[in-house]
Amino acid sequence: MDTISRMHELWNLLYGETSPDLLETLISEAKEVKIKIIFPEENREWYKTAVVYSLYVDLFNHDFCGLSEKLDYLQDLGINCIWLLPVLDSPMRDAGFDISDYRKIRPDLLECSNLGQKYFEMFLNEARQRNLRVIFDIAINHTSEEHPWFKESKKSDDNPFRDYYIWSKTDDLYKDARIIFKGLCSSNWEKYGDWYYFHRFFEFQPDLNYKNPLVLVEMCRNFLYWLEKGVNGFRADAIPYLWKEEGTSCENLPQTHTVVKFFRALMDEVRPGTLLLAEACQRPDEVVKYFGEGDECNAGYHFPLMPQMFKSIASRSVTPVREILSKKATPEIPENAQWFTFLRCHDELSLELVYVSEEDRKYIHDSYCKHPQWDFREGQGISARLAELMDRNPARIHLAFSVMLTLPGTPIVYYGDEFGKLNDEDYYYEMIKLTGKDDTRFLVRGKINWEKAMKETETAGSFSSEIFHTLKKMLNTRNRFESFGKGNIRWLTVRNLRGGTKNSVMAFIRSYRQEKILVLNNLSEEQQSIYFPGSEDLPAMDLFGHTTDRCETWEYLRIPGLSWFWYTLK
Repeated sequence: MDTISRMHELWNLLYGETSPDLLETLISEAKEVKIKIIFPEENREWYKTAVVYSLYVDLFNHDFCGLSEKLDYLQDLGINCIWLLPVLDSPMRDAGFDISDYRKIRPDLLECSNLGQKYFEMFLNEARQRNLRVIFDIAINHTSEEHPWFKESKKSDDNPFRDYYIWSKTDDLYKDARIIFKGLCSSNWEKYGDWYYFHRFFEFQPDLNYKNPLVLVEMCRNFLYWLEKGVNGFRADAIPYLWKEEGTSCENLPQTHTVVKFFRALMDEVRPGTLLLAEACQRPDEVVKYFGEGDECNAGYHFPLMPQMFKSIASRSVTPVREILSKKATPEIPENAQWFTFLRCHDELSLELVYVSEEDRKYIHDSYCKHPQWDFREGQGISARLAELMDRNPARIHLAFSVMLTLPGTPIVYYGDEFGKLNDEDYYYEMIKLTGKDDTRFLVRGKINWEKAMKETETAGSFSSEIFHTLKKMLNTRNRFESFGKGNIRWLTVRNLRGGTKNSVMAFIRSYRQEKILVLNNLSEEQQSIYFPGSEDLPAMDLFGHTTDRCETWEYLRIPGLSWFWYTLK
């Protein structure tokens, strides 16, 4: 079925025969934008071999002019996709996830140029010239209370924009919908005059009403606007909550999937290869549904893998990671789909009970939340930078990166983590005063002092230098092999000198076509003497020049504590 017919089919599933003219108008607009696309995507599955760098533009380097100055730095680091955390116009009460204008970049990010909004297109062109793709956040579940739609909806109950949101005379609806910001919000309803409006996140972020076809069409028009400008994809924020039905949890409903399929059909019609990335904090068996049959999101975050990587490192055991990646826990995904992986959500080490057991949540929280200040959402997250979580130990930081970069999926590097940026308490307290919210996620944001950061990375033997130069080698080495982004994984059983299983060493082979790469990660601080089938045939050095150290018995290896090896195999 072609994409236009698909859009008709999905529209009918959502709205029946309602407003057919509205759909035809949208399709006509999509065809006009398709003609204007200057740079069609040649590699439609580019996201499978990407290395993504996520950043807040203002905190990274002031504005888009500052970001443009760092494009060569990012390319040299080994990055080939930039994920712009919220850049659309916003009062910034929730780091930009509260959008007040979907078709406008925040003016403060463009003040450096007299070209205004036009400069963003120039930035996209500069990135394209360096083979850097650009995606950005778009919150499609809710807007800011400052959005013109919501301002109009507040005026009267017969205002045409009233139905863009969910208003009620009582707060008795959707009682089964959990409060996501537990500890920060006490209800999903906020009173305004004699009415209440519904919100899944902060009270200044009213939820959109996708039962109104105008909302779907307007959101599609926002996508079309940015596709014409040259954006390579969108991170669809809070995607599981789009559709609400009384008597349900208001999460992962069938109509939500239909809405997402409609978005995907639109993008496939206008610019095939556009990335639609699902931000769904759910179990893998729920997230995998957002890939559909290859007709919903191209990619989705593997949220449950993140805490299990931390648990494996804390427990010095490969078991947590192996279990979460087993077919029982992580179902197969469509051929054209991909998981995105990370060592932390961009804001916190998330421990939502939706995808972490209470036992695991407590273990990971006890292992890594080393200061009360780091606690987020009453134990459901840890607000700490990677360097802080790893005790500012370069060896542990590199080990964590080795685990993430070699497991299946597309890896994400959070800005500043490449040189060990620490928690920023000054920024945290500054933002509490500005927003009135004691949101500990502000600890892991903060601005980069580039003069200081570059001086430290160039100082031999310094903390930042040790992290930076090694990670740079890891990223650029990873980019040489398609196996990491496209290949399968075969786990190896590791034995000790007495023949027992050695769970403290994570060993697997990634292979794709003619490539075959063996990865060893020693999760323990202790040196290990190990054996696995084929260990006797390893080359003298791995891809990084790490020496293969043999025991007295030739087939056994000695690997230092917290060490990692990537071998190419015949």
